[in-house]
Amino acid sequence: MTKNDFILEIYKDDRTVFRLSDIAMLFSQEDIIFLSDRLNYYVHTNKILNPRKGIYAKSGYNPLELANILYTPSYISLEYVLQRSGIVFQYDSSYTSISYLSRSIGINGKTYSYRRIKEEIIMDTTGIIRDQNINIAIPERAFLDILYLNKDFYVDNINPLDKQLIENILPIYKSVALEKRVANLIQNG
Repeated sequence: MTKNDFILEIYKDDRTVFRLSDIAMLFSQEDIIFLSDRLNYYVHTNKILNPRKGIYAKSGYNPLELANILYTPSYISLEYVLQRSGIVFQYDSSYTSISYLSRSIGINGKTYSYRRIKEEIIMDTTGIIRDQNINIAIPERAFLDILYLNKDFYVDNINPLDKQLIENILPIYKSVALEKRVANLIQNG
């Protein structure tokens, strides 16, 4: 395989962010050490980015895709989704996700924040869509996630939320306190 074929194969893939194991699946006949050396060469020649150890990206990569790959399993949720949906008006430039741990990381001037939630909640995909290699919560799921994690969270506008979808997603949290908070917000919202 020529050097150009290697880069071409990576850039032909619709993903913008890869782990070494993802690239190994593209080149199954190649040795993992060879692939690692080849990737390091392309990082040093600025043909591929290396935003974090073990993670490689095309130039102009999608930061949401990176957020999903940094910690797996995870999905974009919380303030990021609520802000984009017009539920909260306060601007926050960080990419917020739900994962199995709580952590905040800075990469290339962007902040990636993760909040820990029970594993059974993460694994239930109700209200999570996969769009262009990104797992992202619908606004109703993000609303429930944030109320589950922060009982005092202030919501600016609940009108865009589908109340029936909230009712359908609510049982995955198995929390009576959350059900009461949601009922109160919907009634007074």
